[in-house]
Amino acid sequence: MNSSGRRAWIGLAVLALPTLLISLDMSVLYLALPHLSADLGADATQQLWIMDIYGFMIAGFLVTMGTLGDRIGRRRLLMFGAAAFSVASVLAAYSTSAEMLIATRAILGIAGATLMPSTLALISNMFASARERGLAIAVWISCFMGGAAIGPVIGGALLENFWWGSAFLLGVPVMVLLLVTGPFLLPEFRNEDAGRIDLVSVVLSLAAILPVVYGLKQLAKDGWAWPAVAALVAGVVVGVFFVRRQRVLPDPLLDLGMLKNRTFSGALGIWLLFGAIQGGSFLFVTLYLQVVAGLSPMRAGLWLVPSALAMIVGSQLAPLLARRFRPGYVISGGLGITAVGYLILTGLDASGSLPTLVTGMIVALFGVGIAAALGTDLIVGSVSPAKAGSASALSETGAELGISLGVASLGSVTTAIYRSEITEAMPEDVPAGVAEAARENAAGAAASAGELPAAQAAEVLDAVREAFTSGLTSVMVLGAVLFAGLAVFAAISLRDAEPTAAQDAETPEKELVSA
Repeated sequence: MNSSGRRAWIGLAVLALPTLLISLDMSVLYLALPHLSADLGADATQQLWIMDIYGFMIAGFLVTMGTLGDRIGRRRLLMFGAAAFSVASVLAAYSTSAEMLIATRAILGIAGATLMPSTLALISNMFASARERGLAIAVWISCFMGGAAIGPVIGGALLENFWWGSAFLLGVPVMVLLLVTGPFLLPEFRNEDAGRIDLVSVVLSLAAILPVVYGLKQLAKDGWAWPAVAALVAGVVVGVFFVRRQRVLPDPLLDLGMLKNRTFSGALGIWLLFGAIQGGSFLFVTLYLQVVAGLSPMRAGLWLVPSALAMIVGSQLAPLLARRFRPGYVISGGLGITAVGYLILTGLDASGSLPTLVTGMIVALFGVGIAAALGTDLIVGSVSPAKAGSASALSETGAELGISLGVASLGSVTTAIYRSEITEAMPEDVPAGVAEAARENAAGAAASAGELPAAQAAEVLDAVREAFTSGLTSVMVLGAVLFAGLAVFAAISLRDAEPTAAQDAETPEKELVSA
């Protein structure tokens, strides 16, 4: 099979940069939020919407945008999304009110939903060989996951030297570069046999996904309160109607027939559970660095850079291993390595044991890189090129739902353990308001303790560190067990996927629809 040319690899660099920026945008805002809230006068509810609306829109529109790209052309959709992302970024940077920033963040989310499935689907079309597609997707996944890791570092540097709006302007030059070079470096692909998009299905998909994501986020914040439960139930009910409609439409928005492919459905299920375990536990690692080790967000980000590099190494190694060994076994090995990393992290203590944390994160993220790169490749590569956009959208939607599910479920476990421990460890002479703030969350405890005398504040903070570490290590034990179980499941469910060398030898050249 012929190798892809130089143009395809340069095009990959153009596709990878927007992916890096999308994940950067998700993490940088955490640092900018206090600054922009003070400047725009955003209240607590507005701050939550500023943070959450971006992820809501991405999750809600992924399926629609992935299918739209299959119909109108993936490069065309990518160009439209890049233009919209650039304009919305400028508007967000110069927002004059909290309401304006919420609206522009919503537009950014919709634009981001066009970029992610378009880039991944174009990669699957640009690289016909299974070996080269695997390498290209490894680069793509490294940029996406690496961006989230280095976001606090870049965000901290920007906010130390510029105003909060600079965090939004970061992506504009890259999007402009994409708009200028994309038409020359990226080919156009579309499914000529696809019909018109069913608008009812679009509405149903939004009405199913958005309430579920919202409900999971509220579940993580407020527990089993009725708004979270009502949103989850409503989303599931609408989801049932969506699935029924797709089964009877001659040209559905989402081809559920893809799920009959054992490799596709197995990899998608692993990807969802993988996101749940990782997203629900790694969030508390970053909090550990700040709450227990006492680091600033920027310094915490610097301590996570070695593990981000390990993840990149793992993702680049994965396609090389998959040439000789079955991908399911390689993914299983990566998940097993991640479980070992989690076991190392169970050794964390309340003194802020940075060497243990860095070692455990390096091992865990090395395994994550292997599993994520090959898992994404299996999802995209196991369907026809005409369905690559839909497959990519399902992959990203599964990741979004998985992370939300993980934060809600594992976050609830961590919070329950923390509150139980802090209730018992809190000194009796601490004012009720401070004790209640400490029981609510560890970050609130640190702020409230500042109002106490130094000796009493030290006692409160010691209790908080012990309680938080206890909750974190308990979740790491649970995560290690879950990843070990997922490794076994991957070896069984993906055992039919052949090494990429065998795929390239047996599979004829793909017939691509090019414009």
